[in-house]
Amino acid sequence: MDKDIQLQYLGYLNTPLLWESGEIEGIEQIELHEKPTPPLQKTVATNVRLGRRIEEFVSEELQQNKNIEILLENFQIQQKKQTIGEIDCILKQNGQPVHLEVMYKFYLYDETVGNSEIERWIGTNRTDSFYKKITKLKNKQFPILFNENMLPTLKKLEIDPDEIQQRVLFKAQLFVPYEKEDVNFSKLNKNCLQGFYIRLPQLSAFKNCKLYKPTKMNNLIEVTPQANWMGYTEFKEKVTPIVENKGAPLCWVKFPNGIIKKFFIVWWE
Repeated sequence: MDKDIQLQYLGYLNTPLLWESGEIEGIEQIELHEKPTPPLQKTVATNVRLGRRIEEFVSEELQQNKNIEILLENFQIQQKKQTIGEIDCILKQNGQPVHLEVMYKFYLYDETVGNSEIERWIGTNRTDSFYKKITKLKNKQFPILFNENMLPTLKKLEIDPDEIQQRVLFKAQLFVPYEKEDVNFSKLNKNCLQGFYIRLPQLSAFKNCKLYKPTKMNNLIEVTPQANWMGYTEFKEKVTPIVENKGAPLCWVKFPNGIIKKFFIVWWE
């Protein structure tokens, strides 16, 4: 199998849960007691978007847990031949039915947004945020399980809607403003912190560093010294058009002391 896919799977497995115990806005993480080990056993499609690749990795992780039986995956709920919602997964864990929704996100900390820790983690292009996602889960994605068009499927699976638990498998990579790492982690998992983000003019701070931009699919991969490193000038020429077109590339920097970090370059001020 493609070496990159194996590295992506390892990166996925080693990405921590965004929070570990308790609940946030009434939502709890699923507890998986067995952590699978690479290599990835199943064959995965190569020409898919990142979100679909992650779904395949999640499926593999769940199947490696001996106490889990997967009943449904990526199930579309239909109403008069129209899709009105989708269920990521229904499974049984030690016999207990669970409706599981799956998320893998890249969030940046912006202290100018909202009034609380969970409101300040936003998507790279500012249209997404952790607070929006958790609100959508609570108000739309979880309630869809009880839609009348889903009930026949639950009946076929011999599942009582009143007995099913609702959980998430929510992993994330987090990034803070460059040289401002004193961020409050009272609710979220600090182990998710992967690096920092900058604006394009700040790139000049890395003139003496080696730089690298992975493909979007390889954003999952953990940093390694074995990369096609570029010098500052060549790298700036590569990423500037992306940022000017309102893209936010994920990149790596290798400092002169050998430390390697991930970082985003954002287009917004």
